[in-house]
Amino acid sequence: MQQGTLMRKVKSKSWKKQRYFKLQEDCMTIWYQSKRTGKTESAFSISDVETVREGHQSEVLQSLAEEFPPERCFTIVFYGRRGNLDLIAGSAEEAQCWVQGLRQLIEILPLTFALVSRTWIRDWFQKADKNKDGRMNFKEVQRLLKMMNVDMNEDHALRLFQDADKSESGTLEGEEFVLFYKALTQREEVLSLFQEFSEDGKKLTLLELVDFLRQEQLEDEGTEELAMELIDKYEPSETARARHVLSADGFLMYLCSPEGSIFNPQHRVLWQDMSQPLCHYFISSSHNTYLIEDQLRGHSSIEGYIRALKRGCRCLEVDCWDGPNGEPMVYHGHTFTSKIPFREVVSTLGKYAFKVRHPSPGAGARHNPPTHLLLGAEKSWSCWPPAVRIPRGQAPWRHWVAHGASLLPTPQELKHKILLKGKKIGRLEDTLDGPGDEAADVSDDDNGAEAEERRRAKVGENQHGSALQKDKETLAQALSDCVIYCKNMPFRGFQEARSHSRPSEISSLSEAKARKLIRDEGNEFVRHNAWQLTRIYPSGMRTDSSNYNPQEMWNVGCQIVALNFQTAGTEMDLCDGFFSQNGSCGYVLKPPFMRNEETLFNPSDPSSWEGSGPITLTIQVISGQQLPKVANSKEGAIIDPLVRVEIYGVPVDQAHQETKYIENNGFNPHWDETLQFQLHVPELALIRFVVEDYDKTSRNDFVGQFTLAFANIKPGYRHIHLLSKDGTSIPPSSLFVHIRITE
Repeated sequence: MQQGTLMRKVKSKSWKKQRYFKLQEDCMTIWYQSKRTGKTESAFSISDVETVREGHQSEVLQSLAEEFPPERCFTIVFYGRRGNLDLIAGSAEEAQCWVQGLRQLIEILPLTFALVSRTWIRDWFQKADKNKDGRMNFKEVQRLLKMMNVDMNEDHALRLFQDADKSESGTLEGEEFVLFYKALTQREEVLSLFQEFSEDGKKLTLLELVDFLRQEQLEDEGTEELAMELIDKYEPSETARARHVLSADGFLMYLCSPEGSIFNPQHRVLWQDMSQPLCHYFISSSHNTYLIEDQLRGHSSIEGYIRALKRGCRCLEVDCWDGPNGEPMVYHGHTFTSKIPFREVVSTLGKYAFKVRHPSPGAGARHNPPTHLLLGAEKSWSCWPPAVRIPRGQAPWRHWVAHGASLLPTPQELKHKILLKGKKIGRLEDTLDGPGDEAADVSDDDNGAEAEERRRAKVGENQHGSALQKDKETLAQALSDCVIYCKNMPFRGFQEARSHSRPSEISSLSEAKARKLIRDEGNEFVRHNAWQLTRIYPSGMRTDSSNYNPQEMWNVGCQIVALNFQTAGTEMDLCDGFFSQNGSCGYVLKPPFMRNEETLFNPSDPSSWEGSGPITLTIQVISGQQLPKVANSKEGAIIDPLVRVEIYGVPVDQAHQETKYIENNGFNPHWDETLQFQLHVPELALIRFVVEDYDKTSRNDFVGQFTLAFANIKPGYRHIHLLSKDGTSIPPSSLFVHIRITE
């Protein structure tokens, strides 16, 4: 890859600035500087880059398509909510050099703990080596410790420095610095655990490792095979591997690996039954997906769809309005948000809707099966593009003819399909038997359903007649014909729905309306959601795109709990954590007691609970490793970290406890504190680990977090790999904990 390449950094059609881009010697960092001033503007790590898109694959570059050919354009896409970097190279050859070089660096970036640590060491060494001579004197080492969040006694630091200075030159270089780092990062708590199971204190034999896995990690199946796999995978010494033993270094690498994570690796892949009706699943859902800012003046962008799909979202919103020249536009109606052509949204969905999602660094192995996609056409428009058609012979139609309206299809049956949620003119049978279509061969059950539909139409004639007429005036017939399983219907109470609604219909409720129903009719709400889909959306007062707590909606089985994906915070942490299981496919199967239409379960009434609880969750928070500094903190400032564990679930399970804070140590703080929680409905519980920088005069600052469903917790000694506010990993920052679950 070339270094010091002059390219145009583009933010809009009118904002194009020339910048020098250079790959640093560590092959991990790219910085760019102004051509005019020579001042370095910014830098980013290869580990922050998710992918590189060639050509005009962003709205900004599309707007410049006539000015710059696609061969010179490319987009660097980052993990999380960080904005993309649109670049225009001086030639097609330069563009290809960067595109292919970046892709190779991303591809070969191993996510092992050892490499992350080596990269981390190198980065800090280069930052602290002020005179760039490749050596570090003691003054530079002291500066390094401050930068690394360590406030160490000067005498102790000098002792470590002198022990590592084998050449007695008064400086550290090469392997000497590695020795100093190893002494600095010695994990006494891990070494103590290792020696507890090692007879000679130097190695774990195969049988000793098996004992550890069974007694502490509660691995009870294929333990010997697992022990052999761990030695082969994580033992750095070839000699030790040949002898089937695990050294202390190998033991630490195992504990920091996906197999040593708190998240059960078996739940990172698709592991749940996908043959249940749609209403039996929680579905990852976004609100006003096209917006990437606020609800009134925010920017509408296809990036909103791309980012949501990459996060595993399977229910998107497309608010369409009639645009100029008969072309529908997507935007938040009656506001000042920008607009994007509907055809661009469709094109984007075609590229990303069923794409396998790659994990962010540190997330562990994931597989995102291309399940179906649910699109919410929240507004109606009369000009339905002729290019957009759903063939009548596809699965949704065949399933309806076979099963009638009595049963929703399964995610498995709808794989690679797109369902449209929206208004519909008339009945589904009218669509099936319409002009140009052969009449469906319906069964007696379907005739009965048809008769029921006619009865309903007669009963509701006065109430719904005017609304139907309005729909006919504003809704394109072709659009109406695409709505099969998710026909929008107003909610008029659970009794009305049970008497007159079908599973193929769906109601949308505001968060305030949903809360009232939860409070007044909790059990009826759970029963309703056992056979019909319900969508919840944010209050119209949330113009800043803030979010409500999704947990209270999941507690009553609401499937489509729509959140503003563009807004970071606790609510999106819960959403990301909940849907990180089951292959991150965007579907999580409800517990059995929420799939029964006659269930007695009410999240607010302990006497109605039918789950497996109560259980006791005991968490020993042992230590932290290499915690990041707080953003925008003062130079030389060192964090005072504490850990808070938060439980989200049914009201009686909601709780939080925290450790004491450790003063001036973000590098290797030790808490050794035990927190204990009682969970009455563990099937619905989410656990959020939060690290904060304690401040006695103001609100604590956020450092990192990790959220997962209780069902995905692996007991034993585990590492928790922390995520940033944007949901991206921050290697090698982690917590070391011991988990116990008892009935």
